[in-house]
Amino acid sequence: MSLSLPTNTRRDFLKTAATASLLATPSFVHSSALAAPARPGANDKIRVGLIGAGNRAKWLSRCMSRETHRAELIAVCDCHLPQVDVLAADYEQNAKVKPQWAAYQNYEEMYDTEDLDAVIIATPDHARVRAAILACMKGLDIYAEKPLHFSVPEGRALVEAVRKHNRVLQVGTQQRSTANNIYSCKFVREGGLGKVDTILVMNYSGAQPATGLQSQAIPEGMDWNRFCAQAPLLDYNENLHRKWRRYDAFTGGPICDRGAHALDMVHLAMGWENVAPTRIVPTTPADNDWERGVRLYYPDGTVVRLESKDGPAFGGIFIGQRGKIEINRGRFACNPNDLLAPYEGPETENHVANWLDCVQSREEPNAPVEVGHLITSVSHLINICRFVGRPIEWDATKEQITNDKEANDLLVKVRRPEFALPTS
Repeated sequence: MSLSLPTNTRRDFLKTAATASLLATPSFVHSSALAAPARPGANDKIRVGLIGAGNRAKWLSRCMSRETHRAELIAVCDCHLPQVDVLAADYEQNAKVKPQWAAYQNYEEMYDTEDLDAVIIATPDHARVRAAILACMKGLDIYAEKPLHFSVPEGRALVEAVRKHNRVLQVGTQQRSTANNIYSCKFVREGGLGKVDTILVMNYSGAQPATGLQSQAIPEGMDWNRFCAQAPLLDYNENLHRKWRRYDAFTGGPICDRGAHALDMVHLAMGWENVAPTRIVPTTPADNDWERGVRLYYPDGTVVRLESKDGPAFGGIFIGQRGKIEINRGRFACNPNDLLAPYEGPETENHVANWLDCVQSREEPNAPVEVGHLITSVSHLINICRFVGRPIEWDATKEQITNDKEANDLLVKVRRPEFALPTS
């Protein structure tokens, strides 16, 4: 007969079991192998909920299907309830197992009903932080997709909640768990190029205004009010629902999406885990203010230039004293060619697995909350600089724009009271 432990007791058991495994295992064994010798019983697996059942959730649920020895996805929530069935069909096709998860339309109900240890948050950008702070308050560990937040102040609130409640939060910038990227970024960080003066990053745009869209009937099974969340309650339009990544009511646009991956590789390679640009300057004209080119000036004198639509989609071109290196997702190229030897290790990407490792060990994950907050904040600052069309100066300690009140006011996004951030 199996014994069902209370939630807190079972979480403590998982932590204790992982610690015991660490003590009994030689230090040269990678953490991803620690669960294998002493896997918890079926009733002691990490119980995970998922919020957001769209396209990104397909990749995430497939990752979870490879971790069934230590974790199980037991509940899925989406404002458009039929989307949960779409995700279930995809999971069954790929995992060859019919999922047994419960379906929810309201993540607060899921938190209150299910006996969860952790949650994956794959909502649109504007809804992510509130769900994450409530998860912290419930004692859940979190995998949060990027960009981590929709505004700098709410990102800071999430950092404080994660630390206050001692949670493990992994940001979904998965290249930090990709072996090839770790290898090439380490080369730059340890001085392989000498002094790096300039870094070229693709000029990803911001979001466009959510205007000029015809009102349409809300589809069956959709809670449109909850989809809009903190944003204004706009009239339903399929583009707002299915192509929300375009519109400023819900996202900062491509610079906060793929651009977050690119900027994350820049910061990882340069060792800027706690370093922000001090000045951001618009440099190229554009038909729309969300497409201007900009330059970021960092304290060590390095300039990051976002002025071209060309270049690596998920990284940057680093120009240093000894040559150049282009870092992209899972690959790199050098000039001169022999500047860095080819990567010869396994082609791994284990970001969800790294998160589960850390849920068990209570160590910091590869993409912790402070890093995600910093990278996302830089993306927002780029958008603000573009919007005002003037140079802005950033005080990273105070998280304030010091030379332009209009720009500084744009750091805050107005929230509908119904979706105010909880006091953590």
